[in-house]
Amino acid sequence: MGEKITFAALDGEGEIPGYLATPEGPIRAAIIVIPEIFGVNPGIRHKCEAWADQGYMALAPDIFWRFAPGVELDPDVPEQMQEAFGYFGQYDADKGVKDIEAAIRFLRGYEGIDKVGLVGFCLGGRMAYMAAARTDIDASVGYYGVMIDQMLNESHAIANPLMLHIPTADHFVGPEAQKAIHDGLDPHPKVTLHDYEGLDHGFAAEMGSRRDEDGAALADRRTRDFFAQHLG
Repeated sequence: MGEKITFAALDGEGEIPGYLATPEGPIRAAIIVIPEIFGVNPGIRHKCEAWADQGYMALAPDIFWRFAPGVELDPDVPEQMQEAFGYFGQYDADKGVKDIEAAIRFLRGYEGIDKVGLVGFCLGGRMAYMAAARTDIDASVGYYGVMIDQMLNESHAIANPLMLHIPTADHFVGPEAQKAIHDGLDPHPKVTLHDYEGLDHGFAAEMGSRRDEDGAALADRRTRDFFAQHLG
């Protein structure tokens, strides 16, 4: 169902690699899937294919294409986790927003695609927030997004629906950061926040030791309903 593709970056920077899953039947809309810090690995490809099964064209861009193209890492392998942290340190989120803009443009170029959503995980969860504030994405969802508490001054620019999934025991996003996110975003008419008591970062990963089946099922159901409402 899925295939490796490339699509044009903005400003003539080159071609961005990605993984594209296309529904067998009619296309409802498109969804951009922004990975964690582990690249477009088997878990992210599985998420794309699951969205295609729901009738959405799903594109996972290679967010590290500028400096580590094609990398796929396993968070359960300590050495690969450390490698991923290194890539996170190299990543330029402002350029990442431009890559999301390029993905939006690419997907809207398909006949019959009127709306484009975005779902992101970890670093991708941060990018879901940034996309909601800085692009015209039709709807965005972030799972355990990092550093959002440091960007709340951009919340006034969120014009389309945004949903954030927040595990309360996230060891990368502590209680003070979570409180700041709630204080800053709970009043926002376009933002919906969901807390997951006792769950940790990565609870909705498709595979590996971090996954919590019940939490993932609940968050994924909420995400499906959210996109059905706002994308069709």
